[in-house]
Amino acid sequence: MNTIGKYIVLAGAAALTCAAGGASARMVEGRVLGGNAPVAGAAVTLWVASSTAPQEIAHATTNAEGRFTIDIPAAAAGTSHYLIAKGGRSALRGGENPAITLVTVLGSETPPRLTINEFTSIAAAYTHAQFIDNRGISGQPLGLKIAAGNVPNFVDLETGGWGEAIQGPLNGGQTPTMANFATLADAMAGCVTSVRANACALLFAAAQGPDQDAPRDTFAAIRTIARNPWYKPARALALIADFYPTNPRTQMREVPFMPYLLREPSAWVMPLKFDGGGYRAGGKAMFDSQGNLWVGDNFTIGWQGQDSLWQGHASKFAPNGKPLSPITTGFTGGGMEGGTFGAAVDGNDNAWLTSYGSKAITVFDKSGKPLTPPEGLTFGGRLGLMQGIIVTKTGDVWALGIEKDQLVYFPKGDIAKGRIVCEGKSAEPCKSFAAPFHLAIDQQDRIWVSNSGAPHVTVFSAADPTKVEKHATGINNSGMAIDSLGNAWITNRFGTGALGMAHLVDMGVHLKERGVASASDYLTSIMSKQKGGEHGGSVTLIRPDGSSFPGAPFKSGGLPGPWAVVVDGNDNVWISNFAGASSPIVQLCGARTENCPPGFKTGDQISPPEGYVGGGLQMLTDIAVDPAGNVWAMNNWQDIDACIGVPPEALSTRCGGQGVVIFYGMAAPVAAPQIGPARRP
Repeated sequence: MNTIGKYIVLAGAAALTCAAGGASARMVEGRVLGGNAPVAGAAVTLWVASSTAPQEIAHATTNAEGRFTIDIPAAAAGTSHYLIAKGGRSALRGGENPAITLVTVLGSETPPRLTINEFTSIAAAYTHAQFIDNRGISGQPLGLKIAAGNVPNFVDLETGGWGEAIQGPLNGGQTPTMANFATLADAMAGCVTSVRANACALLFAAAQGPDQDAPRDTFAAIRTIARNPWYKPARALALIADFYPTNPRTQMREVPFMPYLLREPSAWVMPLKFDGGGYRAGGKAMFDSQGNLWVGDNFTIGWQGQDSLWQGHASKFAPNGKPLSPITTGFTGGGMEGGTFGAAVDGNDNAWLTSYGSKAITVFDKSGKPLTPPEGLTFGGRLGLMQGIIVTKTGDVWALGIEKDQLVYFPKGDIAKGRIVCEGKSAEPCKSFAAPFHLAIDQQDRIWVSNSGAPHVTVFSAADPTKVEKHATGINNSGMAIDSLGNAWITNRFGTGALGMAHLVDMGVHLKERGVASASDYLTSIMSKQKGGEHGGSVTLIRPDGSSFPGAPFKSGGLPGPWAVVVDGNDNVWISNFAGASSPIVQLCGARTENCPPGFKTGDQISPPEGYVGGGLQMLTDIAVDPAGNVWAMNNWQDIDACIGVPPEALSTRCGGQGVVIFYGMAAPVAAPQIGPARRP
């Protein structure tokens, strides 16, 4: 198998050779380390990543201390710089080691000094997992920018040590990510430093992917693990015991990087959590054209939030997880009070959000300035509790009212021309609604609506909404997504069968006798106790002609309470769960099985039996795939005892979920903003 190092041109023994100097170039001092020891005689090459094939522009060779200097020019627009260190010999032991390949990605930044080691390599492999092939790194400009911008979250480019986010208070000791990261670095270092004569062969065998194609260098090994984190994870952990004996005096293994894992991970994932920007109990989320994430919040920071009143605002995060909205309040005004599962971004990067507290629709421009009046768009107070909202390729905006079975329409996104199309049983398609929750538009310009109050979806023509179809689903629908073949994926929070229907009936009784807050509390209480499998949630798949896809609905251990569903650029499917204190995210094989691992069919769960976990996941609402292939999950509730009834004072502000969680490089990238079915950038 070819590797990323195949195209490196070895450059003699000189300590410095530059091929792209000039007035704009900056001389950078670097070092190559393996297991914290110098790697001498390594060939270091500087590459430019872009939308075309990667290009080598400079090279150098490390001295006996692993040091080198190299001229790095300013990065051209839409490009990213990265360096590869290949071959050489470790100062710890052994001779020339052709299996060594270490990488660091600089992006458009040029630090005065840099380190290339196992940490920089793992950070590069995960953040750029969707952009690496046998030639090197390449991709669309925005995706490369997002990927490079996230590298410092894992590693300090200058020192090769821990980055700010991974060791910060939201991650650090709160999640297994540091231990996952360091353990893979230890396994990689075993080969780099030749801790055993066959260390590299053992690493390559442990990293072999489901296609049974074994890697041949250290970076290829990590890249294979990053692309297949679910596949036989015990193998890489076993290397730690093989490579590093326990010291009887300290009772610890003498590894180069700490902390190492003590127990087998379910998958080699590297999620990180980010908070701030007024985020609390996020609902629906959408990316703008620059990869920034917009999300409406159920609550505000410090609010003793419960379903009786949602009064949150809007939050915005940069592609690297840094909050862009005000730290405590988020973006306010324009009627934004109590964000829901309604968020969309139009072609001008305006964010459209729906609310419960104000029963309104709010629009913000890209800077967070409200474009709607202080009370929002309420149509004279006629709107009820609002949920889903979408933008179509023609610029039209459609929104749903869950409380009053309403359909709202803004032609070409013109706020002044918005109107309520129908309400309740006044006309179709509202007559076929039953507490409509979310909506999506397919390739035939038909709008599909999920119904939380009935086991069917409603489908109507955008050109003539009175033309309606209904198709059977599971029970208590919420999320919906259309794949590239026009299939509709729908999450059923109560699954299928008699038990799910009994839950739906009971929820209806709560709604009728005690109101919306009581019904919502019943829903979330039941979902929090569900387990994956026969009595958990399910996923319906409906073909464009309205027929059920063979084998659907899909159930699995990773679907205890499925809430949202998204389709990635390969048509594989990602699902969030609102169930239990640490709800998982799940990857299913989509309708284009050629993009699934060998042996998988549509609806099969690719992720581990109980889903992907870690990263500080709580009870989730939305899930989203960005233009770099990172999967974002929205923490919605964190402590259910604080959300229902009268909680203890000390827990009274802990209902709302804390932060967003990013799983790096997991999915095929999706163009942003997503208008219509997901498509590759």
